[in-house]
Amino acid sequence: QVQLVESGGGLVQPGGSLLLSCGVSVSIYDFNVMGWHRQAPGKERELVAIIRDSRPHYADSVMGRFAISRDYSKNTVYLQMNILKPEDTAVYYCKISNSLGNEYWGQGTQVTVSS
Repeated sequence: QVQLVESGGGLVQPGGSLLLSCGVSVSIYDFNVMGWHRQAPGKERELVAIIRDSRPHYADSVMGRFAISRDYSKNTVYLQMNILKPEDTAVYYCKISNSLGNEYWGQGTQVTVSS
């Protein structure tokens, strides 16, 4: 069974940084799409960053501030978030997909940007 566990969320001041981690219970070599999504209160879930076939893509709102990466040896996907803004406040979810169309989500981690 594929399980994803996010960690690294918390409270940070505007301009600060956080590193989110998504640990996967199986080898991530079998997944060609890995990404981070977020959902703020009262808003729809949105894509933040994704690696598709080894190429990263970012939402315009986080371009130049966030970076997605993965470590195959640790079966972990990361999201480095810098220059955080109050509007980045949301629950952040990790999602992975394979070429068969199977998708798996984590339970989410809360990120709050506030002074």
